Parts: sequence; C-alpha cells; structure tokens
Amino acid sequence: MSALYLIGLGSNMRHHRYGSPRAILDAAVLAMEEAGLDVVALSRAVSSKPVGPSQRLYANAAAMVRSALEPENMLTQLQSIERNFGRSRRGQRWRARVLDLDIIMWSGGIWQSGRLSIPHPRFRERDFVLGPASTIAGDWRDPITGLTIRQLTVRQLSVRAPAA
Repeated sequence: MSALYLIGLGSNMRHHRYGSPRAILDAAVLAMEEAGLDVVALSRAVSSKPVGPSQRLYANAAAMVRSALEPENMLTQLQSIERNFGRSRRGQRWRARVLDLDIIMWSGGIWQSGRLSIPHPRFRERDFVLGPASTIAGDWRDPITGLTIRQLTVRQLSVRAPAA
C-alpha cells in the first residue's frame, strides 16, 4: 500500500556539481525519483530568509511524493539523499546546508517515534514551508489542528502582517 508524503526541500549553499541552491532542489527531485520515490507534484522554488544564525538566503520548495515506504524508512531514504549531496551531520539546527529534506506530513496522519514526528513540529510557523506546500497540497488537513494547509498559510500571513 502506498502513502503520500509532503516533503519540504531547502538549500542555501552552492554545490560543486549541481550549482546554485535552486539547481540543487531540482537535482534533489531527480535523486528522489532515482531512489524509487514517485514525485507527483512539485511547487515552484521560493527564496526565504534563514532561521537562526545562517546568513545565506534559502531556496525552498515542497514536493508531494508517493511511496510504499513507512515513515521511518522514508526518513532513512531522505537522509541518504542528503548525504549524497554532501550533508554530513544532522542535529545542527539553522546552519547553512547544501540540502535539507523534511517530512512535513503524510497521508497516514500522525507518526511519533524517537527519530521522527509527523506532522513536522514547526511547519505551522514557517512561511517557507506553508507557501510552497499550499500550492500543491492546499486542501491537506493538519491532523493536529484540523486546518488545511491553505488555512494555516492564511493564518500565518495574518500573524506576520503589521498592524494598521
């Protein structure tokens, strides 16, 4: 049985082989397909300011991926792709990185383990996730809040809007 996954993609470093962060995202999509993941939808890449100490702008996108992999195995597959792009260490939050692939949501609802939490715990506050995701999965419901990604996007935009 296959499941759908909403994957967040991000890059803010050049790669010696693939080039710019936007080109890296394109190459990452190809790498996912070569790994047997069926990419059924892909958002356009957007530029975003970094969270934390990194100074470089990010390129971010979202992909809808179909796979028979369970979440733990999907995480392992995505981390393998990251390593193939030169990501050597995990656990350093908000640092510059060649490629970051995060499971945002999946069609199975909630998943919780020592390695993985689905939905992604901070996706609701991140414009760089919600914006791209709303273009390909706007009707998907967050199993925690019950809101669609489109509703979460509008809510996040209203929080960020300056008071009149």
